[in-house]
Amino acid sequence: MVSVSISVEDEFKARVESFAWVSWSQIAAEEALKRDIFERYIKTSKLSTEEEEFCDKIDWHPVDWLPLKKKFVKELKIAAKEPIGKPLALEELDNLFGIK
Repeated sequence: MVSVSISVEDEFKARVESFAWVSWSQIAAEEALKRDIFERYIKTSKLSTEEEEFCDKIDWHPVDWLPLKKKFVKELKIAAKEPIGKPLALEELDNLFGIK
């Protein structure tokens, strides 16, 4: 296994050390693997079985890092302005909650 060292500011190192329960090497390895998977996914639009299993395990997918399409953002903004559901009369609310 390969060992990697990084240089960080003293203040940052002190903050990191305050989280003694965190396995920083595991986090760094996962982030490096995510970056590797992302770059291969950009080129091929495919994931290997092992990559899919890793992504499922950490609840992540390479598309999570892609920017949203402008068309989708536009549709979201339009949908956000529309009312959600229909207004209910007091009698309908009472029936819904079984009050009467």
